[in-house]
Amino acid sequence: MDYEPVEQLTEAHLADLHRLYAGEWWCKDRTLDETLRVVAGSSMVFGFTASGTLVAFARVLTDRIFKALVFDVIVDPAHRGAGLGDLLMRRILDHPDLRDVRTIELYCLPDLVPFYERFGFTTDLGGVLFLRRSIQRASRE
Repeated sequence: MDYEPVEQLTEAHLADLHRLYAGEWWCKDRTLDETLRVVAGSSMVFGFTASGTLVAFARVLTDRIFKALVFDVIVDPAHRGAGLGDLLMRRILDHPDLRDVRTIELYCLPDLVPFYERFGFTTDLGGVLFLRRSIQRASRE
């Protein structure tokens, strides 16, 4: 199958992204409005399409000098195993605005650590701790 890279999403791609989010445990409750807002608030977006449909996606927040944070790396289940995750990460890391960023970070589950280690990511943060503040959202009833 031929995959085409995209760095801007059309309305149809945004609907595809919302569908991709709905299929994953970590983002299944995102609304279409939240999907639109999260893409608009991202510094950069990366994706791949197959026959015009968005089938792989990731987004980045960055200052383009010191830090970049990769979010929402997702590949449509029907297209997993085709190397799209590798292609997506390579496009991000090789992008001219990101290739010289001092620190690129991401979150992942333990079983995905070996995948990201292939790109130079590590769990050794030199004693730095990750802290989180969460806001409880109102129920969507």
